[in-house]
Amino acid sequence: MRHLRENLSRWLKRLTFTAAAVAVWAGAAMTSAEAASRIKDIADFEGIRENQLIGYGLVVGLNGTGDSLNNSPFTQQSLQAMLERLGVNTRNSALNTNTVAAVMVTANLPPFSTQGTRIDVNVSSLGDSSSLQGGTLLVTPLVGADGEVYAIAQGSVAIGGFSAQGDAASVVRGVPTAGRIANGGLVERELEFKLASLTSLRLALRNPDLTTARRVALSINELIGLPTAEPLDPGTVRLDLPRQYDGNIVDLLTDIEQLIVEPDLAARVVIDENSGIIVMGQDVKVSMVAVAQGNLTVTIAETPQVTQPLPFANGQTAITPRTDVGVNEDGTKLAIVPETVTLKQLVDGLNALGIGPRDMISILQAIKASGALQAEIEVL
Repeated sequence: MRHLRENLSRWLKRLTFTAAAVAVWAGAAMTSAEAASRIKDIADFEGIRENQLIGYGLVVGLNGTGDSLNNSPFTQQSLQAMLERLGVNTRNSALNTNTVAAVMVTANLPPFSTQGTRIDVNVSSLGDSSSLQGGTLLVTPLVGADGEVYAIAQGSVAIGGFSAQGDAASVVRGVPTAGRIANGGLVERELEFKLASLTSLRLALRNPDLTTARRVALSINELIGLPTAEPLDPGTVRLDLPRQYDGNIVDLLTDIEQLIVEPDLAARVVIDENSGIIVMGQDVKVSMVAVAQGNLTVTIAETPQVTQPLPFANGQTAITPRTDVGVNEDGTKLAIVPETVTLKQLVDGLNALGIGPRDMISILQAIKASGALQAEIEVL
């Protein structure tokens, strides 16, 4: 009986150890998976992309917030040309309307859009219109970079802002001179691109990197079982169609875009001097360095003294200037930033100086100049 109890206890301890090991392995796998991404999230396939469209049109029906024709001659010319196409001659007439606004219309043509597909369009005022609220965009052709018309836009404009004013005050919220027409574009021309007829294509990495390109190619070759993918440069991986996917490239791309790859990024510190924002990557390292930082404050206070003449005296009021100048130099702060291994240790070392983001930007640039910062600094 004692033998059975000891064996049972030993077996429970072994089971507990195994469960703990599985939990540690699962945690490590989860941490590794969190740092990885799908190929569809880090790369684009050649030919599968949007195309930008642009057009010029008129928005009508505005409640006195349109362009003033005297200040916007292009609006008057466009209005006259539109009326002539409709059989109304206004060439020798003086137009005086503030219900029309000239606008630029932009849209993105999705990949593989067929005729009749609806797309969203953006409308932005071109003249001195104060608001596009309540307006309707007339038929506007949207052209691509090649000058061909790919879509037609028309519809009621929805804006996200408003403006109101009175005799002595006005208020503006958002941008009332720009709006959007949901499903306001109608595709009339298709792009000539046959994905199924390709025998090879390229993958474009959104963040070019040699190591990432090689990992993508190795992951694809491991899936296919043949050397079909080859990194050409830090941003491009060429893919040849294997025999088992002959004539069905869609299945191949579907399998490839779900592969998990861990991107490798260069150590970089991004600084926005206007807002004082600092962003550092996880691979940023710094060698041991001593940093001293001090502040000098100069205060100037003006306290002029007014001298009044005596009663019944024939004199004038005099103002005597008085200036107080003070100089306050805080004690210089000297701290050691140790050689770091993780980003957290680097941040803790810089925070130990007790300084703000503006001074930290200068310190990071000085550390980089000394050669102690093993990262690239990019200033926005």
